[in-house]
Amino acid sequence: MTTSLTHSASRGLRLHAYAVGGAVPATALLWAAAHSLGVELRVDPGDGRPSQVVGLPLIAGVTLVVALLASATRAVLDQLTNRAPAIWTGLAVIVLLVSFVPVLYVEASSSARVTLALMHLVVAAVLVPFLGRRNRAVPHRERLET
Repeated sequence: MTTSLTHSASRGLRLHAYAVGGAVPATALLWAAAHSLGVELRVDPGDGRPSQVVGLPLIAGVTLVVALLASATRAVLDQLTNRAPAIWTGLAVIVLLVSFVPVLYVEASSSARVTLALMHLVVAAVLVPFLGRRNRAVPHRERLET
């Protein structure tokens, strides 16, 4: 039993590592493709601050932070409830929808907006399949009979 739990636990950790490790290169590839097509990811927040070019280091850094937060949230949910996959997936959809708000309100070219929106979708497309599935490493909690 210990062997299978250890194997399952390492499988769960691998899934989290694949999710985090896959999201960053996926957005970096999308950024590189847009960059090679001449899309300049320049955004103007419209609040008096100067416009900013969204470069590869920013894209990679933000994606890494978001992916790590997603992984940590899923790990915490696994400890709190046996409905972690459903709850985490619901939260991921809400966060994805909210993440489009800044894309809608900053001043940017249409191609920049589309690229940024695609980056949000790509991160979700990588994280949700890996982190949204049931983790067999976490034992299911028994319902308390009252």
